[in-house]
Amino acid sequence: MAINPENPLIVQSDRSIILEADHPRFGEVRDRLMLFAELEKSPEHIHMYRITALSLWNAGASGADAGEILEFLEEVSKYPVPVNIAKEITDAVGSYGRLELIGDGRGGIVLTADEDELLERLGELSHIEELLLPDALSEKGLPVRPECRGQLKLVLAKLGYPARDLAGYREGKNLAVELSDTLPDGEPFGLRSYQRDAVEAFYAGGSEHGGSGVVVLPCGAGKTIVGMGALAAVGKETLVLTTNVTALRQWRRELLEKTTLTEDQVGEYSGEIKQIRQVTLSTYQMLTYRKSKVDDFEHFKLFFENPWGLIIYDEVHLLPAPVFRFTAEIQATRRLGLTATLIREDGKEKEVFSLIGPRKYDVPWRSLEGGGWIADAECVEVRVELDPELKEDYQLAGRRGKFRIASENPFKMEAIKNLVRRHANDHILILGQYLDQLQLVADELGAPLITGKTPQQTRDELYGGFRSGEIRTLVVSKVGNFAVDLPDANVAIQISGTFGSRQEEAQRLGRILRPKQDSGCAVFYSLVTRGSGIAASSREQEFAEKRQLFLTEQGYPYRIIEAEELVETVEPERERAGTKEVQCS
Repeated sequence: MAINPENPLIVQSDRSIILEADHPRFGEVRDRLMLFAELEKSPEHIHMYRITALSLWNAGASGADAGEILEFLEEVSKYPVPVNIAKEITDAVGSYGRLELIGDGRGGIVLTADEDELLERLGELSHIEELLLPDALSEKGLPVRPECRGQLKLVLAKLGYPARDLAGYREGKNLAVELSDTLPDGEPFGLRSYQRDAVEAFYAGGSEHGGSGVVVLPCGAGKTIVGMGALAAVGKETLVLTTNVTALRQWRRELLEKTTLTEDQVGEYSGEIKQIRQVTLSTYQMLTYRKSKVDDFEHFKLFFENPWGLIIYDEVHLLPAPVFRFTAEIQATRRLGLTATLIREDGKEKEVFSLIGPRKYDVPWRSLEGGGWIADAECVEVRVELDPELKEDYQLAGRRGKFRIASENPFKMEAIKNLVRRHANDHILILGQYLDQLQLVADELGAPLITGKTPQQTRDELYGGFRSGEIRTLVVSKVGNFAVDLPDANVAIQISGTFGSRQEEAQRLGRILRPKQDSGCAVFYSLVTRGSGIAASSREQEFAEKRQLFLTEQGYPYRIIEAEELVETVEPERERAGTKEVQCS
């Protein structure tokens, strides 16, 4: 029997949730759902979410309780919340914190539980027993091998018992650092309200509940500034791990501009420079470098033995890759993860949760857009016909082959040229997956190309030319997905991608979301080969629909147009100097 047929939500017994996209309360309810459920599908008039153990653990870690979640669902649901769902929400939210890692007062770590029986059962499991100290007894619980702290949290999460880590941290060496009041150009500087909230959520006033966790903010919203705010709050020597040298040097520039740190306090540890300073910047690749699979990690020991008081993991969603996991063994240190999205297509979000900490702060992208903190954006999918000469090859290819043929469709070139002409006075990034395709586009447009093989000095010069306006169009491979500070970029043209990666979609959209000086809008184009022959959809279309999920979850409008329509809209007068063509509908 319906509670209120006018409500926008239906909660089903299989943990799925259906939300009416046309309902007046859609935006409000969507933002609340994001705190404890994950978007799965978003057809025209409904959005479909799923409640997962991880989404509920994050909700519990953020301070929400099962009663609040159930009260909200009852308030906005058309029908009664199924009894089994109410029980599962209560159990999952309540499971976070049933186990705790605490200090034993003598420098050791002990695993405790709210029930002795649960602790006994866990201690008898062979894959947990090997992570415990042998023949060690404690009145408080099970003594843990200190070096296995991170591994134990991973195992417990997989068993459905995420542990709250209250074992404390190394103090680390003190570092007096404050945020600057003004920038070098004299402009006032300070944390925005949401950045202050993010820092406080992570630091928690220095209590045992703070000091480890993930802050999720869109590109352009100032995640680096949140990291600097955390550094100032903690006041300890800090290691910052980034994705590449470009990102490393952007961090260095920001730290010197926006904090009281001096040149001799900030060090770079890269392939070119080996400096260990009070704040040291390095990359994941540097930290885990070794000459061969049987050799030791040459640089890891240096970082492991240094008494850092804080480690900041930039783009933390990359951490679970097997080689990066070594960096997470530094469990006795405060850890802040920064990312635009925790989505991973391999389902390893639990590893970030266990190794770094729970999600401490998240805010809908469109909320920040509404406040003017990131640029307005429109997302447009451009459907392109497959080159007839490739149709037979496409039909005979396997699933992976079909995707690549569709992605590298030569007919995309004309659409790219039309878009570049349409936005002749804008700052355009062309982003893609396949190097041969990108080289061809760069040659046709006479635009510079940046790939993983481009020397760092050349990259810096090209990025600098784009920032200054000397370069209007830049072609970039996957190296442009992360931590490239190009504030004037307002048009992105995605010509190929990594299958259905929503995480990549988020990163690429983020390249154009930094607020514009003229408060202008940004446009994110995705070129997709449409279905042909007997197939209604191409393989690229199928993956594009999956990537679109992230954009839809964040509330961005998503239009689909045909490539032929671009020809009709590109007119000579659009190319007159000084007229930008970006407009959001």
